[in-house]
Amino acid sequence: MFNHWSLVPAVAALIILTQTIGAFAQPVNVEAAKKEGKIVVYGSVVPQAMEGLHQAFKKKYGIDVEYWRGSSTQVSERALTEWRAGKPGFDIAEGNRGVQLIMKNEGLFQKFIPPASEKFPAQYKEKDGLITPWRVLPISILYNTELVKTADLPKTFDDLLNPKWSGKISIPDPTRHTTTTQFLWNLQKFRGDKWLDYVKALAKQKPILVESLAPVTTTVIKGEAVVGITYIKYIKQYKGPVDYIPMDKYLTDPNYLSLSAKSTRPNAAKLYIDFACSPEGQKEIAEDGEFVLAPGVYPPIKDAEKVAPRMVFMDNPSEEEFKKLMSGTFREIFFAK
Repeated sequence: MFNHWSLVPAVAALIILTQTIGAFAQPVNVEAAKKEGKIVVYGSVVPQAMEGLHQAFKKKYGIDVEYWRGSSTQVSERALTEWRAGKPGFDIAEGNRGVQLIMKNEGLFQKFIPPASEKFPAQYKEKDGLITPWRVLPISILYNTELVKTADLPKTFDDLLNPKWSGKISIPDPTRHTTTTQFLWNLQKFRGDKWLDYVKALAKQKPILVESLAPVTTTVIKGEAVVGITYIKYIKQYKGPVDYIPMDKYLTDPNYLSLSAKSTRPNAAKLYIDFACSPEGQKEIAEDGEFVLAPGVYPPIKDAEKVAPRMVFMDNPSEEEFKKLMSGTFREIFFAK
């Protein structure tokens, strides 16, 4: 005798599967996107690294990209200022997790999960679909290959505390740069309660403080500093005598693309995000040094395939913790007279 109750598990599974597919499958109206004709992106990637992606996007869809670049902190500051004034100028905001969460919590973004991101590792995905991961940024020590002998190379962050590096290290100012604040705070993953002792010791090395992570590389290339703490990707994105130190573990920050809740060109913006997450877009950005999420796609950087398994993803201080660290703790440590 046929038991209709035997269908319940199968039907339930089908409903769940359909809901799951529906949650992720958000196709873009390409024709509507083409009619919108342009998008404005605020991002933290250096313009030269975005050029290939933007040219490929325009060639494929005929849509122009107006790109404004700043550090993740600057991206969020500009976007938030415009938003609070009721005049948001961006369609897409790109940046690291810490500032993206701050913007998300203020309601700047609307839900969009690009179909192209479905094959990304699950650990990166956000359940609410308000921010889309598309690349990751492992941090290491970069050094000037002409000014630092192989025998003298630091192997770990602890090695930077050697007196010989005093005044020769470049890092972003942690009282102004959120990612550096996040990085230093996440050292507790390796050092436990003694992480702040390391920060104090690093400050005593009188590091050259710059605005953000990109200028660290410039400072190292120019020889104003000979070593610096910044993203590995910059050895590809900046021309000069610079390389990175291989490490056992790399503190790493995922970066996200997010769609403005008040975008005047939502279809074109969605198409851009989906293209950036597609294998085609991921290969374009990886070619310029970025570590991406598409399986099997690596930047043309020595041993790039060995970096991914060693990445340790950074946690995020709360907005209140960020303020306390930047305006209080780190200001006292790095600017104490």
